[in-house]
Amino acid sequence: MGNRQTIKKVLLYIKNYWWLLFFSVFFSAASVICTLYLPILTGYAVDSMADAGRVDFSVLKILLAEMAVMVLLTGISQWIMNVCNNRITYLVVRDIRKDVFHKIQKLPVRYLDSHPVGDIVSRVIADVDQFADGLLMGFTQAFTGILTILGTLFFMIGINVWITLVVVVVTPLSFFVAGFIAKRTHSMFQKQSEVRGEQTGLVDEMVGNQQVVQAYGQEEKVLARFDEINERLKRYSLRATFFSSLTNPATRFVNNLVYAGVGIAGAFFAIQGRLSVGSLSCFLSYANQYTKPFNEISGVITELQNAITCAGRVFALLEEEEEKETAPGDAPEDCTGAVRFAHVCFSYTEDRPLIRDLDLDVRPGQRIAIVGPTGCGKTTIINLMMRFYDVTEGAILIDGRDIREYTREELRGRYGMVLQETWLKDGTVLENILFGREDATREEAVEAAKLSYAHSFIKRLPQGYDTVIQENGENLSQGQRQLLCIARAVLCKPSILILDEATSSIDTRTEIKIQSAFQKLMEGRTSFIVAHRLSTIQNADTILVMRDGKIIEQGDHKTLLSQNGFYAELYQSQFAVE
Repeated sequence: MGNRQTIKKVLLYIKNYWWLLFFSVFFSAASVICTLYLPILTGYAVDSMADAGRVDFSVLKILLAEMAVMVLLTGISQWIMNVCNNRITYLVVRDIRKDVFHKIQKLPVRYLDSHPVGDIVSRVIADVDQFADGLLMGFTQAFTGILTILGTLFFMIGINVWITLVVVVVTPLSFFVAGFIAKRTHSMFQKQSEVRGEQTGLVDEMVGNQQVVQAYGQEEKVLARFDEINERLKRYSLRATFFSSLTNPATRFVNNLVYAGVGIAGAFFAIQGRLSVGSLSCFLSYANQYTKPFNEISGVITELQNAITCAGRVFALLEEEEEKETAPGDAPEDCTGAVRFAHVCFSYTEDRPLIRDLDLDVRPGQRIAIVGPTGCGKTTIINLMMRFYDVTEGAILIDGRDIREYTREELRGRYGMVLQETWLKDGTVLENILFGREDATREEAVEAAKLSYAHSFIKRLPQGYDTVIQENGENLSQGQRQLLCIARAVLCKPSILILDEATSSIDTRTEIKIQSAFQKLMEGRTSFIVAHRLSTIQNADTILVMRDGKIIEQGDHKTLLSQNGFYAELYQSQFAVE
């Protein structure tokens, strides 16, 4: 995304707070006017004392009082301006973060699967913070600096046009220097931001899986990878900082030339009697104030370059294509649970087809088990049913209606799902169970916990159902987390139940209880059970045996064993191992 496009998008956010911007500009202008009027009063004061042996104290007292008022008004104006600038900055940052987080909820799973989590987190947190720092500095110094430059020129022209011309002729050098350096810093800041996102992703990945890293003795490799990324970040950061640090001293050099030029030219005019001593001191003060904003703005350019780069990454995320919703949203509330796979084809990438011509008719209330080797497409079928991905060819129908004719909310409301990977949010045990159906009562949640055999261990927790769960349930065992996820699905009372290795983390004794709970839960409901342990799916009405994206065998447990095919081979190999 180009800088212009990024700036336009930032201005659209700022537009919502135009009244704060108005007050910021107003009090910034008031501050500049008061600041620039002060040298005039100082010049008058110098002239009132310039003649030898004569000081006009009556005039001097008035001037000193006016100077005190100007200083006070300047301080008040700058304070109000800073308050407005801070509010604009953090309101805009709040809005951007809110939009980014809402955007993430609407992004297709395909995007989230293909981008590192750490990079996305870095855009939402670190990049927005960097953008906020640059935006705040831009408001605080850039606006005031520009107004100071324009105001100073106006006052200087009123004193002496020729000396002002000296200032105007030398000034463009500052713009040239700042612009030259800014072009070279932008690419460095862009690379710095990208590598920072890569580093955040690695840290997030390693901290969250430190036990696995240590268990396999990968500490040295992880450290080497981190050091390599860290070295690149250091290299880009140093280059960006080096180029940007040249800006301030280079512009200061130009500004000193301006100040020297004003002093020499003003001295000649003073000697000729065409400029008073007070006016000369006023002009020198203006020359100093005129050049000061160039130093500040040159320093701001560095921060703005970084801020624009970070904002570009954030807006690039905001512009990602969302999941398209084409359904009218008028699906009937009742669902019998009839599911039809009509010649479904699907591939994650065009060059590697996965599901090929899957044709299946599931009657309401049937229990369908899906088995097969890793990578054969079992979980992919679940992803297609949930519309995490859309089929490439063919269609999936529920009650005779293409699932693409449902809104995703309507469709997913018909499912209850328990996955192999458990996920619990920060909150109490009760809140995590109610995550499945937030309008449910506490009594219903407790009943769901009892049905899933989670009630007994919940009662043993320090505060029972009000016990606060740590991040992703770190204070619970893997089996306890799985039980809570099962209770969440039980509470939904879905029309279609999906169990994807739902008992993989539970001990054998508890699994027997869970299986009986599932038997009760599956009564009258269409159920899809993905399983590796074939002993858990022997009671399924139909077992689909998949291989390379196709159903190669289909039937109940006894029928498939009697065929002595691939399923019998899988079953016998597991039985032999057990």
